[in-house]
Amino acid sequence: MQSSIIPISRLPSVGTTIFATIAELAQRHNAINLAQGAPDFDCDPVLVDYACKAMRDGLNQYAPMIGVQALRAAIVHKVNVLYHCDYDVETEVTITNSASEGLYAAITALLHPGDEVIYFEPSFDSYGPSVRLQGAIPVSIKLPSPSFKIDWQEVEAKINAKTRMIIINSPHNPSGSILNQQDIDALIRLTDNTNIIILSDEVYEHVVFDHEHHSMSAHPKLAERSVIIGSFGKSFNVTGWRIGHCLAPEALSVEIRKIHQYLTFSADTPAQHALAEYMQNPQTYLGQAELYQKKRDLLIRCLANSRLKLLPCDGAFFILADYSAISDMSDTDFVQYLITEFGVATVPVSSFYTDATDNKYIRLSFAKRDQVIIDAAAKLCMA
Repeated sequence: MQSSIIPISRLPSVGTTIFATIAELAQRHNAINLAQGAPDFDCDPVLVDYACKAMRDGLNQYAPMIGVQALRAAIVHKVNVLYHCDYDVETEVTITNSASEGLYAAITALLHPGDEVIYFEPSFDSYGPSVRLQGAIPVSIKLPSPSFKIDWQEVEAKINAKTRMIIINSPHNPSGSILNQQDIDALIRLTDNTNIIILSDEVYEHVVFDHEHHSMSAHPKLAERSVIIGSFGKSFNVTGWRIGHCLAPEALSVEIRKIHQYLTFSADTPAQHALAEYMQNPQTYLGQAELYQKKRDLLIRCLANSRLKLLPCDGAFFILADYSAISDMSDTDFVQYLITEFGVATVPVSSFYTDATDNKYIRLSFAKRDQVIIDAAAKLCMA
């Protein structure tokens, strides 16, 4: 259909995401998909049974705007046990329609035109556009390769009177790096006695290998200024359910809920009841690290004879690979080459940078069935 209306784009530099492009290309070439950060295996059937029971019990209408009370209570209990932080179940926990919605609601609620937001690249692709849509200014800091550790002196140099928010992501997508105690100490030092809000993307909090996860909620000086975003999809292998949560002090939660109610009002009701029941067994989330560490280690073993150089990975679903020993192509071209010639889909890490920085890295997801990992690695060893 033709239209005479020519809209003025709010995001003129944004097009179709690389993930959609790769998914289409992978499907066309019947490639093994190591690109998407979502499990290709079934979730625990017990969780499905809980969801079916909730539907059969008639829990199919709108949930409360802030979320089902039992699920909010389960989150409060978990955070108290793991991080020794007390959140009020009624005023400081909000169930969102995905972690992405939680991120957007927090950014929209707490930023104003002219505010500056420090975030770190490579980064999840929604951070910068969400900030720009509020008339705020994203200030990106590149994480040094290959460590992808934050340079806090550079952060300090970027902070000024306009700095309103710092976005943190640990475990980090796409690099798999995590914050350590030195990072926490630096963050406390730089934000103490300021009005800076920390937006902490902790969707992979239960996928940390051989280290401790430093949640903002575990550190009182940070918890009091932090909005923490979590993902049930990532924690329980149900990314299609699109259920997340937002933890924040009451004053911040009040503003976030004002936006949340107009974005979606409430999240899926039977899924919330199912998750609340499922979380009564802590092993349902505490066992995620072991599950994914085995998959990470399987991929590493299977690629030991390849020409890819794998970077360290301390958390999340992904590992980065340096392909410079194979080709001097751009990472985008190399990804297309792997799909068309070897039948394996990956992601170019340049897509996680505003300026498309190309370090000759690709991202591999190991959130896959073991046989898929084995088959994909065998193909990659031929490259």
